[in-house]
Amino acid sequence: MLRLSRSEESVGAAHRAKLAYVYVRQSSPGQLRDHQESTTLQYRLIDRALALGWPRERVEVIDEDLGKSGASSHLRDGFQRLIAEVGLGHAGVVLSYDASRLARNNRDWHHLLELCSLFGVLLADSERLYDPGAYHDRLLLGLSGIMSEAELHQIRMRQHVAERQKAARGELRLHVPAGFIHAPDGCVMMDPDAQVQERIRLVFAKFIEIGSAQGVASYLRSRGLPLPRRPLRGPAPHALTWRDAEPQMVRQIIRNPAYAGAYVYGRKRAAPERRRPGVLAPTALVPMGQWEVCLKNAHPGYIGWEEYMSNVERLADNIGNFCAGRRGAPRRGAAMLQGIVICGICGHRMGLHYSGHGKTPVYHCIDSEQIGHCQNVRANQVDAEVERLLIEALQPDRIELALAAHDQMNGENRLLERQWALKREKAQYEAERARRQYDAVEPENRLVARSLETLWEEKMRDAERVEQDYARWHAEQVDALAAAERTRILAVAEQLPAFWKEAATDERKEMMRLVIDSVTIDKSREQGRIWFAILWQTGARTEHVIIRNTANYDDHAHFARIEEVVRTLNAAGSLDRQIVDALTAEGIMNNEGRPFTTTTVSQLRSRWSLPTVKINGSGPCPERWPDGSYSAQGAANAIGVTVLTVRNWLQRGIIKGRRLGPRLPWQLDLTDDDIITLQASKRPIGQPKRKAS
Repeated sequence: MLRLSRSEESVGAAHRAKLAYVYVRQSSPGQLRDHQESTTLQYRLIDRALALGWPRERVEVIDEDLGKSGASSHLRDGFQRLIAEVGLGHAGVVLSYDASRLARNNRDWHHLLELCSLFGVLLADSERLYDPGAYHDRLLLGLSGIMSEAELHQIRMRQHVAERQKAARGELRLHVPAGFIHAPDGCVMMDPDAQVQERIRLVFAKFIEIGSAQGVASYLRSRGLPLPRRPLRGPAPHALTWRDAEPQMVRQIIRNPAYAGAYVYGRKRAAPERRRPGVLAPTALVPMGQWEVCLKNAHPGYIGWEEYMSNVERLADNIGNFCAGRRGAPRRGAAMLQGIVICGICGHRMGLHYSGHGKTPVYHCIDSEQIGHCQNVRANQVDAEVERLLIEALQPDRIELALAAHDQMNGENRLLERQWALKREKAQYEAERARRQYDAVEPENRLVARSLETLWEEKMRDAERVEQDYARWHAEQVDALAAAERTRILAVAEQLPAFWKEAATDERKEMMRLVIDSVTIDKSREQGRIWFAILWQTGARTEHVIIRNTANYDDHAHFARIEEVVRTLNAAGSLDRQIVDALTAEGIMNNEGRPFTTTTVSQLRSRWSLPTVKINGSGPCPERWPDGSYSAQGAANAIGVTVLTVRNWLQRGIIKGRRLGPRLPWQLDLTDDDIITLQASKRPIGQPKRKAS
């Protein structure tokens, strides 16, 4: 007959030569506090080890995992220590009240069984002694592990169903963020501290104005306004702490539906894939459509649900320009339409890069790797035209814009004034409280009196420092608003284009996004032209076309007309200057968007092998032209020098001249006095230069 377990007499001397390990664990701090009898029973396993023949000094108790779940060995230092001791061959027997105390998942449980089997370690619970190396014992231990894991699953299911039903009624007590507290009757109410309320309201107000969490955090830090935080860990009730504003803190406030008065259950899920050192239970946000419970208007809120949805959408839109469907927050750089440009070919949002040592912004299709190259469009021309159209659209409302800007600045100063008032009141209260504590102590109690006196002095210095900071801030705000800012605001009302040019690039980007939703660009519709459509925030859509700069004239929008004008006028004997005047009269620019010059026309003639038109046809140049100016040869004859000398004087600027085009004769303006002066300064023809003595 096969034995199903070992008796106590089967413990050999080889086992007793090693240590006996008693593993003690409770799943949570609540169980450790409320179920002390279970902990006591586990510690009594020491007596069982003594009964098996181990002396007390050879029995080790591992109780580092009290208050930790057995669902995983992660962060269970005690269990990991036990595994290490078994693997090093130090253990003769491992005692635990039952299998669930050692592990609640089969991976950890079978890992322990395998090590105990390899090193001949016995396992004992409150009833039996097992040898993991024996088949039937190993079978029983495996079944115990399976039952332990199944039991954990059942416990979790019952807990979740109960929580879900209670949360569906809005009765499950959930953690509330800073700005809220639980009333004595269990309801959620706003924090009675006015400073906390005003600081939370300021975050939402500035987010509407600035539009990014990074901008709000920078605004708060620059003005010395920390944010309230309520820690999640530690004994309740959790006291508020104040910390310097960080972008992540602002994002958490914006994303939290509790500030919109909503009761939400299932907003986060466990995220073991994010596990890293120092993080006990990593979590991830669940999409709004997958929230298990969402009860709107469940308690007072700082904002409405519509504003909350708008803020969340804007926050998601700020993640980055390279995310499909998101335009991102305005970034640094010269490109005005960054993040709101859409490719007119494939319909995807276009990215941005800078070429030419980072000086020239270029919009490019970010999905070109998947569907092939769409297009690259230089930003300068498009940005300039969109800015012109924007200013033109805003002209009728410039007075209203100026007044709105003035009201906004006044409102911002009122918000900051309120924040300073609360800060001053808080500092004065702390100082007064320290004074009352000092007055309440008995004078004979010198030790306590000295400490309270030091605390009182510190609070008084803090209150004085706050008053000084407020006075300095108030003086700066009054001066700026009364003089510079007010003058600038009034100037905007009359000179909106000038203000637009003076404004910083970031400010112009923000103003542009308030008016324009997106700009769709396509440069492939027409040769040498950029077609773009502006979708305004009002829902209106306008289409426009501009002539784009090209690398060569083959892609020029007016290439055919340019060639026709140059060939026709050249054949008719027109000079390059006359061709330039004809092209300018028709409003045709060169490939770089600049007016034509005689040099450009000469290059085009050379490209098309057209001859140079002479002023006097094919004959020699006359000494004087019809307008009275001299040719180079005529000036040389009049002065009595060589033509080479005349050209040298031209290069040195001694005489002035002009020519109607490249490789055309010179026309020199010389008066009789100029000729006499030059004759006096010349050397006789054929006379050698004097050598320096």
